[in-house]
Amino acid sequence: MKKNSPVCVIVGAGDYIGAAIARRFAAGGFIVCLARRNGEKNTALVSEIEASGGQAYSYSLDAREEDQIIERFASIEIDLGPIEIVISNTGGNVNFPILETTERVFYKVWKMACLSGFLSGREAAKYMLPRNRGSIFFTGATASLRGSSGFAAFSSAKFGLRALAQSMARELGPENIHVAHLVIDSGVDTAFVRERIKNRGEDPDTLPADTLMDPKSVADSYWMLHHQSRDAWTHEMDIRPFAEKF
Repeated sequence: MKKNSPVCVIVGAGDYIGAAIARRFAAGGFIVCLARRNGEKNTALVSEIEASGGQAYSYSLDAREEDQIIERFASIEIDLGPIEIVISNTGGNVNFPILETTERVFYKVWKMACLSGFLSGREAAKYMLPRNRGSIFFTGATASLRGSSGFAAFSSAKFGLRALAQSMARELGPENIHVAHLVIDSGVDTAFVRERIKNRGEDPDTLPADTLMDPKSVADSYWMLHHQSRDAWTHEMDIRPFAEKF
């Protein structure tokens, strides 16, 4: 392990956006810690990063469980060093007509897309406040800004996550901790999005170039946010392909 390497923790480190963030920050000299419910799914990504000269670790973690968040952050601080940046990237994007949105669905989506962000953000602040530095970033969506038909559960959770980010930014900014919320106002080029396009009767391979957002572009946005000068911090950034209507 390289001494004094900064640590980046990605909560919700899936195969696309999370993986791209891990590659970007590992290439920039960070120790990247990838946390997801099935940590073994990132074995190949860890090997890829290590083969490129980077440092990466994968953990199984349910971001909705407070005890797991507390224990994992503590072990990372002890084993790897001070956490410099935490990115909450958990999902929960589901579409249910309102009459089919059960209490269980609504609560489960809220836990995935909002509660997990609170737990990760609070735990990050616990370690960053005494050091008076760090970044805490949250992945938002179009649903963070407006509720669409069939997305009552997801939009409610993402609205809540945005409010959380605003409150934390106002409280922690004066303590030199950069809190930002990234609104991804677009379909991202993932297997999940491609399957949805197919279900609409379209072929995703025939879409014009750059219609879907490359996960690498999301990662680059987070990299830029983390390296902003504190006299011009961005709290909320919205990103979308050039042709996206908004």
